Amino acid sequence: MFHVQHAAMATVFEIRGECRDPDVGRQAARAAFAVVDRLEQTLSRFIENSDISRINHLAAGESTIVGYETLQCLQLARLMYGQTAAAFDISLGTGFENLEIVPEEFRVVARAAGVRLDLGAIGKGYAVDRMADVLEDWEVSRALIHAGASSVLALDPKAGEEGWPLTLSEPGHNGRVLAKLSARQCALGASGISKGDHIVNGLVGEPVRSRTAAWVWAPRRVLADLGRRAGVDASAAAVADALSTAFMISSIDAIEAYCQSHDGIEAWILADTFLHFPGTSPLNTG
Repeated sequence: MFHVQHAAMATVFEIRGECRDPDVGRQAARAAFAVVDRLEQTLSRFIENSDISRINHLAAGESTIVGYETLQCLQLARLMYGQTAAAFDISLGTGFENLEIVPEEFRVVARAAGVRLDLGAIGKGYAVDRMADVLEDWEVSRALIHAGASSVLALDPKAGEEGWPLTLSEPGHNGRVLAKLSARQCALGASGISKGDHIVNGLVGEPVRSRTAAWVWAPRRVLADLGRRAGVDASAAAVADALSTAFMISSIDAIEAYCQSHDGIEAWILADTFLHFPGTSPLNTG
């Protein structure tokens, strides 16, 4: 076994894994963390001259060239924006629809000024997906990857195990366990307000306060196939992240309908009560 951590994107990324040579596992982990650091320089709105920072400073009619990973995140964000009736909005209500994405030119054009993007609800998950790519390139197939426990991707479990054990708990140090999961080739996204008013409902321009937390999980292949509809590389963790954020905002009826219409996707919502939406192909929740 090997267990390594790395601070980036205002959180801690963690890999727990198993391979014949733990030193190889740790080398693979270092290579994966290097990808995270590179992505942060591109995707963070707080870094001057990052792709997102340049987009956020565009005047009406101006455009900028972005990198491959930024383009992938924007295409995926546009897909989830449409699928969730704008509940998932990386512009936080400032006008995501006013950005034209031109994939063949790697160009983003602003039709109006004032659009401000924040990839916090998708960037960490996308980084976790790319970390998984690196580990699998190194033939490290037994691993659990997460970013601050909010973006989780389970590859194959340890030898002899059915899956990686995960729990959904009430926010807080001593929160009660709400559900137990056994994860294998699955992604889990979690969103909540325990750290403050950082989730904004762009539809009304106000912070979310009516729900405490939301979780979404599904088989990796199911979520990856969703992203491929937008021409995005397999990005299961990023899709789970986007959906968990959207489900902090979407109506209960909309959440239920989404899970029922997408095989294998499950959701849990914590508000006044704890609600579970098993979808059409329920997974083992222990």
